[in-house]
Amino acid sequence: MPVSIPFDNSYARLPEGFFAAQAPQPVRSPRLVAFNDDLARLLGIAAGDATEMAQVFGGNTVPQGAEPLAQLYAGHQFGQYNPQLGDGRAVLLGETVGTDGQRRDIQLKGSGRTPFSRMGDGRAWLGPVLREYVVSEAMHALGIPTTRALAAVETGEEVIRETVLPGAVLTRVASSHLRVGTFQVFASRGQIDRLKRLTGYAIARHYPDADGPMALLAAVRDAQAVLIAQWMGVGFIHGVMNTDNCAISGETIDYGPCAFLDVYHPDTVFSSIDRHGRYAYSNQPGIAVWNLAQLATALIQQFDDPAAAVEEATGIVHAMPSLIEQAWLRIFRAKIGITTPRDGDDAMITDLLARMAAGQADFTNTFRALAGERAHDQFTDPAAFDQWAEGWQARLADEPDPQAVMRAANPAFVPRNHRIEQMISAAVGGDYAPFERLNAVLAHPFEDQPDHADLARPPTPDEVVPATFCGT
Repeated sequence: MPVSIPFDNSYARLPEGFFAAQAPQPVRSPRLVAFNDDLARLLGIAAGDATEMAQVFGGNTVPQGAEPLAQLYAGHQFGQYNPQLGDGRAVLLGETVGTDGQRRDIQLKGSGRTPFSRMGDGRAWLGPVLREYVVSEAMHALGIPTTRALAAVETGEEVIRETVLPGAVLTRVASSHLRVGTFQVFASRGQIDRLKRLTGYAIARHYPDADGPMALLAAVRDAQAVLIAQWMGVGFIHGVMNTDNCAISGETIDYGPCAFLDVYHPDTVFSSIDRHGRYAYSNQPGIAVWNLAQLATALIQQFDDPAAAVEEATGIVHAMPSLIEQAWLRIFRAKIGITTPRDGDDAMITDLLARMAAGQADFTNTFRALAGERAHDQFTDPAAFDQWAEGWQARLADEPDPQAVMRAANPAFVPRNHRIEQMISAAVGGDYAPFERLNAVLAHPFEDQPDHADLARPPTPDEVVPATFCGT
């Protein structure tokens, strides 16, 4: 039975300067190792047998209706502007309008060289493919806007990084792959007609109620403000918040050196390429504002009098820190069981976080334990928590159902870094049981699942993952 995908491709109808037509490059012996049946049904995809799906999602067979292309974009990478990036190892097969009426991209990641590959090989190795599959689906289950994983395929070929590694291809699904960098490339080149065309396309696709470029900027701001607060609420560290990894849809995109906090500290960095902590956990709100400012700089280029738009754009950008703070406070209030705001709540929350940092408390387990009676066990000095808890318990006295609020706000399970690394090591050796188990447990992160309690355990000293790496 052939794979049937109901393509309806809008990006491919844009002028050729927005992309390069590019078919995926075939691989030696594709083998399907994961397929997301629930997502496939949402997309309206009729799946074939495993052999046929491996051919399609490995890049060997271009399905009927696809119009494969590599998108053009630029971006600031660790603060330095790169005037041309683009999909160097990804091909957008096309788009579908799902059973929920939403349009989504279907993209192969690791599908070979494109005109934007520069010196890269266009491939991905198995580890980052499985990491993105697990973490993106976990983020979805946590209720955080994200790209999603449809399929993972082993290629039967080797990929050279620091060593020889097994190759793989990920099929990624997104509301779109439009990034801040997509706007930057046309603005920096002075291609104003293309910038206007892109702006209109983005509004129609994502924010149809937005009336013009500044309304688009405000809509992106609002979506990103909530997203960043949600990241903070689960202890997620993106690791590469470059403008080419900032989706205007407000979805989390690109799970390269991402990680989740174990022991809480605001300055935590995992990414091996973030040598100065630019994208540390606590810096993420500020970087989101910086990225929005780059989008504003690009968008105002299309005005006949850009100077007149600067004041409006500046006001939109300057409002973002407050919006992030409001969303953060709403999320963290719920994490400590509060639904009726009062003055002083922010101080109570920041006091707890400071004590967690000093007491080397596990982020996820501490908040989860607040709904029970053992939260102080997470601290090297339990008395520090007990002192804080006196005022907190008094604050909860008038809350209607704080235990239920906390259990709904605080997951029992997140994709812990050491479990991801253990899963990857097992898969490289041919054992996919840990991968399948992680996906099953993380699909229900707010349930206790006592049979899988070991997945909620922080790493032992010899299991700690000190650094995470990009797939390239």
